[in-house]
Amino acid sequence: MSTKKDKLVIFDTTLRDGEQSPGASMTKEEKVRIARMLERMRVDVIEAGFAIASPGDFEAVQAVAEAVTESRVCSLARAVNGDIIRAGEALKKANASRIHTFIATSPIHMQYKLQMDPEDVLQQAVKAVKTARQFTDDVEFSLEDGSRSEPEFMYRIIEAVIAAGAGTINIPDTVGYGEPGEYGAMFRRVIESVPNSDKAIFSTHCHNDLGLAVANSLSAVMNGVRQVECTINGLGERAGNASLEEIVMAVQTRQDLYPVDTGIDTHHIVPTSRMVSSVTGFPVQPNKAIVGANAFAHESGIHQDGVLKHRETYEIMRAEDVGWGQNRLVLGKHSGRAAVRARYEELGITFSDGEEFRQVFLRFKDLADKKHEIFDEDLHSLVTLCETPSERFQLIDLDVRTKIGSAPQAFVRLSIDGEPHQIEAKGGGPVDATFKAIEHIVNSGADLKLYSVNAVTQGTDSQGSVTVRLEKDGRLVNGVGADTDILIASAQAYMDALNLLAISASKKQGV
Repeated sequence: MSTKKDKLVIFDTTLRDGEQSPGASMTKEEKVRIARMLERMRVDVIEAGFAIASPGDFEAVQAVAEAVTESRVCSLARAVNGDIIRAGEALKKANASRIHTFIATSPIHMQYKLQMDPEDVLQQAVKAVKTARQFTDDVEFSLEDGSRSEPEFMYRIIEAVIAAGAGTINIPDTVGYGEPGEYGAMFRRVIESVPNSDKAIFSTHCHNDLGLAVANSLSAVMNGVRQVECTINGLGERAGNASLEEIVMAVQTRQDLYPVDTGIDTHHIVPTSRMVSSVTGFPVQPNKAIVGANAFAHESGIHQDGVLKHRETYEIMRAEDVGWGQNRLVLGKHSGRAAVRARYEELGITFSDGEEFRQVFLRFKDLADKKHEIFDEDLHSLVTLCETPSERFQLIDLDVRTKIGSAPQAFVRLSIDGEPHQIEAKGGGPVDATFKAIEHIVNSGADLKLYSVNAVTQGTDSQGSVTVRLEKDGRLVNGVGADTDILIASAQAYMDALNLLAISASKKQGV
């Protein structure tokens, strides 16, 4: 006789905490695209951003709130009126909304960061929850640095904010300090000690500084937590957050152990992982659990023999259950607009207007002339390339010459605000020569922080996906380029980053 399991709420913060990874900033359009994929995966709550952080963040939260209808859309807000009001405004058109407000509760944070005594922190927390309830009936309260907070104070503040109307209580391991045994036990004590704990859902939000984010989250679940905050690919500040795919598949695979279940459609895990990787320019390591290229690969002869005889000997999950094997070859140079648009819709990608799709289709045709097989990853990269909202800098032509014993030379022709420029430069390698030529023309003053190359698909005709991270005046942007010619992809990525810097500078100046 089966026992009905509790629902484990999956709260995805890829668009908020995940975006705090250095260089992982996303445009409004990219956030909407990822949000739609999360909705398709049946994520319960999508934290779309921190509305007060910037006009861009506000607009992104607003856009996600309008685009998503099935999942609940959330905005983060400090426990201050301005933040909460701004979050409420951004979420106004959401079908279902949540305001997630927080304040630090550990002695070290209260003393050195907030410079407030515990009683003032408690009063501000209660006031924040009451203010948030004026905008939505779903309010989450977080005790920042909760894993290092004093138990008795935690009990008092949790009881007070639940009484004030908070329906979800999050006790995050903000600095990744927790250990599974003690972190899970902390939740057990809190739930047993707070008189009105039955009136709220308890949540965990773990960082991965010691590599324990998933273990800590699952330990919390075993001790009464019924919401897990996580990100796709474990993206997040510093060493990242608890990985959504690992938590979801751990719960699904070990149903004999965990007293909960999720409503996640796991078939969309791998496609969503690829989308997030494409948008952020952060490649997934091959041995990453669930979504890494080697996650279901077997090289050992003993393993291969066992899997061939009976899959379960060495595989505890089916690759197809998380979306592997769905990357079917469906398109080529003879494919028409209807087929391309239909495949994009299957991938959860829609276009706001005909012009947006026309640009993507033109890039598709150009790519199809260069390579015979078009894969889903190629389609993702084409959309990413078309999403820079302004192209002040445009690459017109690139000619690179290399010869053993001679310094590579790059001839670059580009336009700035429609005006053509050209120059030739030498470098330590073909990419170095290309970037130097571009910089001789634009003189951006930006520092190159990252240059990363990855194959979009397999094969020698694969597109090379290049990420270029530039920094200027404290602004950090990722430029992305993709082409079957890796040097062209590199130049495109550099130009993309320059355009993003130009947009960032315009917003800062209020243009």
